[in-house]
Amino acid sequence: MTRRACVIGSGPNGLAAAIVLAQAGMHVDIFEAESTAGGAVRTMELTLPGFLHDFGSAVYPLGAGSPFFSSLPLHKFGLEWIHSPAPCAHPLDDGSAVVLERNLLDAETSLGADGGKWRDLTGPFVEHWNEFAAEVLAPIPAIPKHPLLMARFARNAFSSAKTIAHRFSSERTRALFAGLAAHSFLKLTEPLSGAFGLMMAVPAHAVGWPIPRGGAQSLTNALCRYFASLGGTLHTSRRIASLDELPDYDLYLCDVTPRQLLNITGSRLSNSYKHKMQTFRYGPGVFKMDYALREPIPWKATECQRAATVHLGGTFEDVAASESAMRAGQHAERPFVLLVQPSLFDSSRAPAGKHTAWAYCHVPNGSTENMQARIENQIERFAPGFRDCVLARNALSPTTLESMDANLVGGDVGGGIMDIRQLAFRPTWRHYATSAKNVFICSSSTPPGGGVHGMGGYHAAKNALSSLGS
Repeated sequence: MTRRACVIGSGPNGLAAAIVLAQAGMHVDIFEAESTAGGAVRTMELTLPGFLHDFGSAVYPLGAGSPFFSSLPLHKFGLEWIHSPAPCAHPLDDGSAVVLERNLLDAETSLGADGGKWRDLTGPFVEHWNEFAAEVLAPIPAIPKHPLLMARFARNAFSSAKTIAHRFSSERTRALFAGLAAHSFLKLTEPLSGAFGLMMAVPAHAVGWPIPRGGAQSLTNALCRYFASLGGTLHTSRRIASLDELPDYDLYLCDVTPRQLLNITGSRLSNSYKHKMQTFRYGPGVFKMDYALREPIPWKATECQRAATVHLGGTFEDVAASESAMRAGQHAERPFVLLVQPSLFDSSRAPAGKHTAWAYCHVPNGSTENMQARIENQIERFAPGFRDCVLARNALSPTTLESMDANLVGGDVGGGIMDIRQLAFRPTWRHYATSAKNVFICSSSTPPGGGVHGMGGYHAAKNALSSLGS
C-alpha cells in the first residue's frame, strides 16, 4: 500500500470522506470538476455585484447538528453560525403566520392547544439529540444502539405527514407540519413523508436552523481549510472522466451519484452491480430563483421577519396538493415555495441597506417549465409588493442546476428519491462499497441521503479504511 487515497468531488460528503481518510494518516487528494469547491454548498454573485447568493443549500440544521461536522474545530477555520430568532415561519392567508420557535418550551406555548402534542412528538428526540442523530444519520442497523428511542422514531417515521398532522387540532399546526414534511419531495400521503417532517422539526429545537456568516461557501471553506491542515490537497477544475486517469491510489471514494459512478469506473464494476446502479431512481427537481432586493420582503405577517426560512404554501391541503401534482409529473399552479432571507440576519450578504433572497419550488425531474411567475405569485400572496422590491433576479432551471453541478441530475438536490423503496438499500445493499474492492461511493445517494451533514462521506470513509484493515 502507498497509503494514498483520492476523493472525486468536493461536496460536503466528499470533504467529510477526505477528512476522515486524512485523519487516519493517509495522503488524500480531492479532485473537483468545478473551479470552486463545495458542490451545492457554494455562494456566488448570481444577480448583481456585491449580492451573495447561495447556489444550492442555504440553511443547515443537520450541518450544525451533524455528529461528524460538530466534532471538527471548524470555528477555528472561519465558520460562524448565525441563528435567526425563529428557525421558520409559515404565513397564512389571513395575514398571520405560525412560527416554529427554537426553544421547545416556547414552541409548546406558541402552538396553544397543540403544544403538548408537539412536545410529545418531538421532545424525546430533542432531549437525546446526540444519540438520536448518530443513529438516524447512519445506515439502518440490525440492532440499534438505542432501541427504545429508535423504536419510538420508527413508529412515526413510517407514517405519512397527513397521518401525523391530523393528530393536531389546529389548522395552523397542521400547516406548519406540512411545510416541514414537504422537504421530503414526497406526497404528504406517502410513507416516510412524516419522517422528514420530524427530521426538520427536531433539530430546529435541538440545534436550530443556522446560516453561515458570509454564505454557504463559508462552511465549504472551513472544511477545506481543516482538510489542508491535515496535509490534504484539493485540485479544482479537474473533471475526472475515468478513474484510469488516477492509477496510483489505494482507495477511490466518489462523491457522485450512480449515473456518474458508472461513467467514471468503466470496466471496474461487475455487470450485476452496474445493473443495480442503472435502476437507481432520481427524485423530482427544483426550479430556483435568486433575488437582489432594494429592501426587506414586505410580509403581511411581521412574524416572518423573525425567521431566515419561510415556507409559502398556505394550508396543509394547499401544500399537499402542490406536492401531489409534482409527484404526478405536473406543475402546480400554486407551488409550495421554500424561501430564505439571509441578509436580514447577515449583513455581509448584500450592500448596505440592500437584501438578498432565494426561493425554489419542486418540479418533475428534468422539467423545462419556467416557474418564475408562479413562485413570485406565491411570494406576493403573502407579501404584496414584493416585485416592487426586486432590483435583479436570476432563474436556475433543473437543467442549469445540473450544468453547474453534475450531481444535481435533472435538478434533483437529494441525490435520488428517498421513498420506501430506496430507504434501506441506497444505492444498493452494499451501501458505500461497490463490486470493485477499492472503489466506494460517498454521495447523498448513500445513507442517510440528502442534506448537508457529511455523514455519507464519513461512513463511506470508515468502510473504506476497514477494507484496508486500518
